[in-house]
Amino acid sequence: MYRSTLGFRRTAAERRDPMLAWARDDVSFFAAGACHILAWAFAATHLGFGIIYLRPVGSLPGHHVYATDGMWAFDHCGWTPEAELLAVTSADYRRAYPGWRCERIPVRTDIETFCRNNNHRSPAQFPYPPWQRAHAFIARLAPGNGGANPRASARP
Repeated sequence: MYRSTLGFRRTAAERRDPMLAWARDDVSFFAAGACHILAWAFAATHLGFGIIYLRPVGSLPGHHVYATDGMWAFDHCGWTPEAELLAVTSADYRRAYPGWRCERIPVRTDIETFCRNNNHRSPAQFPYPPWQRAHAFIARLAPGNGGANPRASARP
């Protein structure tokens, strides 16, 4: 079952201190604060995947970035049907923030432009280069390493 980013939000201290944020486990790190890094790393190595930005309408929390081919999504939970990611995320955030809704925005810029335009940390603003950590996380979820590539089997 998909777990939305709601339960992984960074504390105020983690938002202020990149080292505290970096010290979180990989799932927490890539769920909140570095989801965009994981999405770009995944899309760069998986043909047919683009990047989606879930941007809450108004000033509510719940921003999230993930990679998708339109059917399957990849983020902190690994492979998930995109429809499930969207449904669980919406349900969780609406319970916590009545009236919450978001825009599903395909991203067509480079990561630096995205970060600058959307108040996300650029790769250079992490205490260490984040790409190796992202690629290692992706590799751990690859077929043969305990992960499954649902694209090789039936569609959701």
